[in-house]
Amino acid sequence: MAMAALRREGRRLAAAPFTSPTPLNALRSSLVSPSEEIGSSGVRFISTQVVRNRMKSVKNIQKITKAMKMVAASKLRAIQTRAENSRGLWQPFTALLGDTPSVDVKKNVIITISSDKGLCGGINSTSVKTSRNIHKLNSGPEKENKYVILGEKAKAQLVRDSKKDIELIITELQKNPLNYTQVSVVADDILKNVEFDALRIVFNKFQSVVSFVPTMSTVLSPEVVERESESGGKLGDLDSYEIEGAESKSEVLQNLTEFQFSSVLFNAVLENACSEQGARMSAMDSSSRNAGEMLDRLTLTYNRTRQASITTELIEIISGASALEG
Repeated sequence: MAMAALRREGRRLAAAPFTSPTPLNALRSSLVSPSEEIGSSGVRFISTQVVRNRMKSVKNIQKITKAMKMVAASKLRAIQTRAENSRGLWQPFTALLGDTPSVDVKKNVIITISSDKGLCGGINSTSVKTSRNIHKLNSGPEKENKYVILGEKAKAQLVRDSKKDIELIITELQKNPLNYTQVSVVADDILKNVEFDALRIVFNKFQSVVSFVPTMSTVLSPEVVERESESGGKLGDLDSYEIEGAESKSEVLQNLTEFQFSSVLFNAVLENACSEQGARMSAMDSSSRNAGEMLDRLTLTYNRTRQASITTELIEIISGASALEG
């Protein structure tokens, strides 16, 4: 009886199909990345867990960009009012002393105003590019051009190729709310440490939330102003004014040019701060929209991957059931 049972077991093993100790599906799984899945047709699908993590990251980035846009809008409203009020401070000086960007002098000092923080589009690159063009236009064998930098971003760009021409660097100017007292201290520091015939202030003039214009304002030294007024140029009308008191004409011009410089610098810093916040609003709005579009594409990819996984499982179940019935 034992021999008969052994023969029956042998016939059963012979009739059973041969199975490999390592199934083909397991071999395929070992060759595929953990973040991918293989369907019944051999097509690779990205893992749903990876897509979910990516969607979560994009949602977090979108929340941050929306918050930064609202913060920039709040700051813009506060700075815009002060910038508009400051325009009435320097305009009388422009009417009296003029703004002569084409004046030819030996010592030019280019004051480049930029921001300390990024994520505001190309506003800082525009200021640096304009400053470099002014430096190139005023270069010559007997001329001297120096930079005074206000802001961390302009410093990072100009230090690369113009380090020897940088005379003074001032950063974190906007760490506290801007006021005239703070800017006048900066202006006094520049006047004490820099020798110049003309100060050329480069900044971005605010037009609207989506628009700003690179602008240059020129402030001449008292000696150049007196020379230009005596030569009968655009500043020749100064002689028509009467000077009261014991002060001489040179002393009056000294006081006027110092006050003009601080007023123009104050307006330039505020205008550039407005342009910075407007550019940041536009940049964060574009980032939020891009994050929304990416989230839509990831959602579509997640749904397709999930549907493909379900379809693959159904096919395997039906195939298994058909094999059992057969």
